[in-house]
Amino acid sequence: MADARTIAVVCATEASLWEELRRRAAQVGQAESALVPMLKRYVLDRKSFADGIVHRLAERIAPTGNDVESLKTALAEAVQLDAEVLAQMRFDIRATLERDPATEHALVPFLWFKGFHAISLHRLAHVLWKAGRKDLATHLQSLMSEHLAVDIHPAARFGVGILLDHATGFVAGETAVVGDNVSFLHEVTLGGTGKVRGDRHPKIRSGVLVGAGAKILGNITVGEGAKIGAGSVVLKDVPPHTSVAGVPAVVIGSTNVDAPALDMDHSL
Repeated sequence: MADARTIAVVCATEASLWEELRRRAAQVGQAESALVPMLKRYVLDRKSFADGIVHRLAERIAPTGNDVESLKTALAEAVQLDAEVLAQMRFDIRATLERDPATEHALVPFLWFKGFHAISLHRLAHVLWKAGRKDLATHLQSLMSEHLAVDIHPAARFGVGILLDHATGFVAGETAVVGDNVSFLHEVTLGGTGKVRGDRHPKIRSGVLVGAGAKILGNITVGEGAKIGAGSVVLKDVPPHTSVAGVPAVVIGSTNVDAPALDMDHSL
């Protein structure tokens, strides 16, 4: 788990986070010479967190070398349109540090965790979608799906402090809405139930923990602080602070903490 000092740094400013990332990169470079080119490309030779994350994300999803510069430009334009996305990314890094015991320091998700990369790309695509640049936003969604195995429609809305743990197979539809401090395991679907148009995807309130492989379908609400068991198929509203499981999912009890997403205890 991350130590208290590292988490405090991430909670602070973008500049503080960038200082921490550069310090960690220098340490890793001294220990592992094979990683020095990567560390220079995304951290040590970059001028800011924004500069570094734009380079990392663009090169993570570029289909060919010829596409990299245009993708960097597009992502940088999204940051310029709404710099708040950088603060949102900072909260997502903090969520990873606090909830994922495999994360020793902030450099790990910044460089390597595709869950963090996917939610960061979605945030930038969402900015472009809201700005009317829907074709570009859809292109970013397509590249994310192809290269990261995560498919989030650029119109979907996410709060801060999101953890996509492992992330492979995560899907969220166009009208999905996710609150703050929500944790998802891999292969979760926030989907529709057929050909219905309009508002047709789930609303996940704050503090919810969603187990691996769960499918939440339709314009339903998962209440604050609820817990969804792994492999469940949820077709009806879930009351706040309850645990549900099964196919179809049924209420099997209540949660014993206010925000199961924070302690990541999947027992039911």
